[in-house]
Amino acid sequence: MKCLMLFRIIALALGIAVPMMLPAFGMALATGEFLLIQAFAIPLILTLGCAVPAFGSFKKTPFRFSPQEGFLLVFLTWISISLLGALPYYLSGRGFSFVDAVFESACGFATTGATTLSEVECLPKALLLWRSTTHWFGGMGIILLTVALMPLLGVGGFQLIKAEAPGPEKEKITPKITATAKILWLVYCGLTLLLFLLYLLGGMDGFDALCHAFTTLASGGVSTKNKGISFYDSPFIDLVSTVFMILAGLNFNLYVRLLKGKFADLWYNSEGRAYLLIFIIASGLITGSLLEVYGSVSTAARYGIYQVASILSTTGSVVTDYETWPSLAQGTLFVLMFIGGCSGSTAGGIKVIRHVVLWKQAGNELRQLIYPQGIFTVQLNRKVGRKEVVYGVAGFVFLYLLVIAVTTLITAASGTDLFSAFSAALSVTGNLGVGFATIGPSRTYGAFPDHIKWLFSLVMIAGRLELWTVFVLFSPEYWRP
Repeated sequence: MKCLMLFRIIALALGIAVPMMLPAFGMALATGEFLLIQAFAIPLILTLGCAVPAFGSFKKTPFRFSPQEGFLLVFLTWISISLLGALPYYLSGRGFSFVDAVFESACGFATTGATTLSEVECLPKALLLWRSTTHWFGGMGIILLTVALMPLLGVGGFQLIKAEAPGPEKEKITPKITATAKILWLVYCGLTLLLFLLYLLGGMDGFDALCHAFTTLASGGVSTKNKGISFYDSPFIDLVSTVFMILAGLNFNLYVRLLKGKFADLWYNSEGRAYLLIFIIASGLITGSLLEVYGSVSTAARYGIYQVASILSTTGSVVTDYETWPSLAQGTLFVLMFIGGCSGSTAGGIKVIRHVVLWKQAGNELRQLIYPQGIFTVQLNRKVGRKEVVYGVAGFVFLYLLVIAVTTLITAASGTDLFSAFSAALSVTGNLGVGFATIGPSRTYGAFPDHIKWLFSLVMIAGRLELWTVFVLFSPEYWRP
């Protein structure tokens, strides 16, 4: 019975793809291109065929997920939605192989700014809109949206949020998790609308403004232009994009607290302060090193701060070829690839909170050597943290580095040079997309062999789900009754 219920919930979650696809489907209808219309009509029909019976079969009786069921459900949902999202690419008649279509779809829902495309502007607007839409929905999470609708079905959803939401600590803003999901989505939509209007003010047309608003706030980074955001050559657009990339990398719970008038929470938030401090220090280092390149403080700051915001928030958007920069600037960006955004944000990576915990624990270890009888704790947000958090963070960072190491070795075995393999592994695990060497700012993932693209797709989804959700399924204990 529970297996049947799980598959019904997955079918319902896939039903979210219907409103997701409708704008792109409408644009395909407007062009009148049969293959493009078919490319969206087929997955829409398949989705409705699964979701409608699933919705009708539910009874108004409470249903709660165990942690095991929650992990499995979230993983299967993300795999299913990525495969479903690949169909418009594959059926569009634009030359996508199935593996490339799945890769593009996984990049979208995992909010990874990677692509196999060297020419973006040749794609029809319907596919470009679908590409941006998958990033936007993936940014806040398909499961988070589904949980917001769960009261209609009498289904509890906190285990889903715990399995899908980033960060070592999960928090309910309101007593009901569904109310929390709705508030976060309202904040997300509000920021997207504001960014859309600012892009319009900066000179983008309506279509480009919408697509870029979707991908910027989702920390996705893909563009409707081959040159990305640099196509517009606008200091105003660069500034707006920089600000919103940083905002997207902050914990969205902070925005809710600010709306409630709790302004002190922003200052007392350990992770938020560390995140902004890292941004400021990295921006200063890169801007200073770029003065000799651009000869102007304003130009050096414009490009340097933009790339810091892009890499730190794991957006992966590129405004210039940073591989031509001095070694200090490149090295700073490379270090930022190991950090990521805040927990509870749309960003990927290890997350700043985990670095904060390890930094504080390292300080405690030093103090313990000086004062062997002392008792030291890790304080977060001016509160004493649980010791189990330190253990959990250490375990996650080890697993994260292990995934990067294994992915690097498999990629290098395919014929890729070692540094390119490492850069790609680090980039896809952290949902960043861009990196150095083979995946530098002017290159794509198209040259990798198919089996590596399958691997990268799985790693991107695992990284988006914070690794534990996926790797717990490979534990023998998980399958024991």
